[in-house]
Amino acid sequence: MEPEILELESFLPYRLYRLADAVSREFSRVYKDRHGLTRPEWRTLAGLGQHGTMTATELGEQSAMHKTKVSRAVAELERRRWLSRTPDEKDRRVERLALTKAGVAAYREMVPLAKAFERELLAKLSAGERAAITNGLAAIETSLVSSKD
Repeated sequence: MEPEILELESFLPYRLYRLADAVSREFSRVYKDRHGLTRPEWRTLAGLGQHGTMTATELGEQSAMHKTKVSRAVAELERRRWLSRTPDEKDRRVERLALTKAGVAAYREMVPLAKAFERELLAKLSAGERAAITNGLAAIETSLVSSKD
């Protein structure tokens, strides 16, 4: 009996990874061309823009980034004066991160571009395909989250 072979190109986890990476790379052109941001910097800007004040740990969890990437992104956004750090009043080891006025302005400029990118991506699918991908992703996410509990 021959050993079973895994066809990587049809293996769902690999396909999801490749798709996510391809979409992320394509979208990165938008924020790289506009502001010269890296993926971690964009994710940090977007996370703070959406949630307001956060810690670096919270940003890492929200964006699925390693703490070193978060740290570098925070340092760069602070260098641009798009982000401010404030020591936590209860725990001085923790810093609260927030966008400055310039950071909020950059975020607000990027939101319509991000939404337009998403619309263009989804426009390539039929209504049924959009519903199927949305429902399928939600089902996988729900099953993975519930399996951790």
